[in-house]
Order: sequence, then C-alpha cells, then structure tokens
Amino acid sequence: MKKIVLTGGGTAGHVTPNIALLPRLKEMGYEISYIGTYDGIEKKLIEEAGIPYYGISSGKLRRYFSVRNFSDPFRVIKGFRQAKKLMKTLRPDVVFSKGGFVSVPVVLAAGKKKIPIVIHESDMTPGLANKIALPKATRICCNFPETADSFPDGRATVTGTPIRKELYHGDPEKAMKFCGFAEKRPTILVIGGSTGSAAVNGAVWSALDQLLAEYNVIHICGKDKTDASKNGLPGYAQFEYVKQELADLFALADLIISRAGANAICELLALRKPNILIPLSKAQSRGDQILNARSFEKSGYSKVIEEEELTTEVLINAVHEVNREKDKYIEAMSHNKEKDAITIITEMIDSLVPQK
Repeated sequence: MKKIVLTGGGTAGHVTPNIALLPRLKEMGYEISYIGTYDGIEKKLIEEAGIPYYGISSGKLRRYFSVRNFSDPFRVIKGFRQAKKLMKTLRPDVVFSKGGFVSVPVVLAAGKKKIPIVIHESDMTPGLANKIALPKATRICCNFPETADSFPDGRATVTGTPIRKELYHGDPEKAMKFCGFAEKRPTILVIGGSTGSAAVNGAVWSALDQLLAEYNVIHICGKDKTDASKNGLPGYAQFEYVKQELADLFALADLIISRAGANAICELLALRKPNILIPLSKAQSRGDQILNARSFEKSGYSKVIEEEELTTEVLINAVHEVNREKDKYIEAMSHNKEKDAITIITEMIDSLVPQK
C-alpha cells in the first residue's frame, strides 16, 4: 500500500485543505498519517476524520521579539528528532505539507530521508515556515500565478486550494433551523478566522442594531469570543466555531464578511459568495492577507476594508453596497476558471511515489 504523511497546523487554514484531500487519497489506495502539534486545532480535526495522528514538539517561528524566541528553537530541534523517528516508523512514500510552524521539522526530516515532498503555499508570498521548507520541496503548489512565477526552476504549479466537497451541498433550510431564525431575510455570515477576530467582532456588534433592521446575521466569533449579552436577539445567531454545519450556513448566506486568509477566500470564490474582506493589518501580520484581499478586489470578487479604516459607518455602508451590487460580484466570480485542485494535487503526489 502507498503511504503518505500529511502535515500542517496552527490554524484551520493549515488543516482544512488536507482534510479536503482525504477522500481522494483514500480512493487512490493511500495509507494516510498526519503529523501535527500536541494539542493544536489540527489534532481534533484530524482525529475526527479518523486519521492516525502523531503529535510532535514545535516552536513558533516569530518575526518579532519574544522571550520564547530563545526557547522555541530547542522545541523545533526536538520536533525534528521526533519527525525523523516517525519517518523511520511510518516509512511514507511522499509527504504533503500545508504549512504552519509544525510543518518545518516534518519537511526537514523528510528531506533528510530523501522522501519526495509537496508543499502548498496558499498566499501570494510564502510564510516564514514555508520559506524555510521550500528548499527541500520537490514540488510546490500555489494559488496565485505571481507565486509560481517566483520559482523559475519549474517546481511550482498553480493548483488552487483543495475545497471540501461538502461545502457545495449545504442546505439553507437546515441553517435556518440551526440558527433559530423565524423570518427569511437577506443573510450575512461573519467569519473572523479559526481563532476569531476581536476587531471584526467589535465592528459587527457595534453595527448590529442597524444590520438587524434588514438582515439576519450569523456570527462565527472564535473560541471564547462570543458576547452573552447578544444571545436571544431576533435574527442574530452567534457561535464560537462550527464544523459540519458550515456548508449549510454558506448555502443560506447572501453576503460574507471575512478575514482574508487564502483558503477562506478561495472557498468564497468557489461558492460564488459576494463578500467583504477585512484583512489582518501589517501591525499583526506580514501583510499576506492584504495582498490576498487586494488581488481579489482587483479581480472584482470582493469589497475590501482595511482594518485601520474599519468603523461602524464604514461597515454598514459596505454591507449595503455589496448587497445592492451582489450580482456584479457573482458575475465577476463566475468568470474565474476554477481548477480541480484536489485532482491536480493528488495526481502530482501520485507521480512522485516510487514504483514498487
């Protein structure tokens, strides 16, 4: 049996594309294992998918000063040793990495063992973890042509992001019941990323009275970020996190307010959902979400609000504008030539497996 190790963690965006690949990899006869952090979000998601999971030590790779920068390199070294042992035990034919800090020791260990490695870079510019891992990559998958062009050695291919098939088959009626909505109205879905966003949550709550005058609002706030004082408001439903219900919520939503993580916005594009993107500011990130959002804005897929410009009035005006012109956004997205990322990536993976 062919064997593959998947890795990636830190946020849901580093896990869900791996999950999207699972059904096809199983069909192709792969024995699948996953290497992630001891207790990251990936552990729960992968174990729920029924895949053997192995946790290793991992230190976060920071671009800013932190006392933990002095100790985390030792965690990475420990993770590298653990990953080498796992490579010897699991004996994968190929490794697929979705990035995140936990992927670094796994990729380095696989490279040491001369195991073929496929890396997926969602953003326009590689994150620090992938920058470290890229020299070991046999092949590189990208979302943006600009990213592929930065690798002139032929290793990079524009594949798009694997989208979970179930997202295409949501039931809006189930979403109405799940949210407890009594009245059918235009619906806004707010997603602040897998850990939530205080800035996005605050802006939505400050605009809530005006929004609820015309819309139903579904608000995914992030772990421990809900506001109990808002419970019971007619037309408003808030959750820390949703799993299988997400497909139904997407089906019901007429407009999405979201951060601009690459995987999230690719899902919006695939589902043809008019959207407002509020990317992480450069003060909180390396600016990758801003590049992602501006690319989508340039293509006519999204309305963008910089976090520094986010106010109650700005958000409300943007919601009315996008809802009023939603057909324009849907039309622009319909011209996008969607790639079958799952097929492209799994065939790429399969081509690297040594013949036995």
